[in-house]
Amino acid sequence: MFATPAFAQAAGGAGGGILNSMLIPMLLIFAIMYFFMIRPQQKKMKQHQAMLGALRRNDKVITQGGLIGKVTNVKDEAEVEVEIADGVKVRIVRSTIAQVVSKTEPVEG
Repeated sequence: MFATPAFAQAAGGAGGGILNSMLIPMLLIFAIMYFFMIRPQQKKMKQHQAMLGALRRNDKVITQGGLIGKVTNVKDEAEVEVEIADGVKVRIVRSTIAQVVSKTEPVEG
């Protein structure tokens, strides 16, 4: 009816094992999420920022809204003027440019 002292002592040590058995899988899940989700997204953001930083006049771009046009003027760090048709120029926020289709070569000299 009564528990022996050896049996009672063994039950106390099992509590630490439960913590370790739950902590290790949680750390592994976080590590997997970091390498498969967070790190590639950060890499993609750096590439997008570099693309926006290298934007020049006469580059053909596609906006996130699907407009295709040619950059006519880079106003400042937040705004770009894009010609979407002959004589039709729109000002857009630089961060809404999704892709540079064709890049112009820099002028030498």
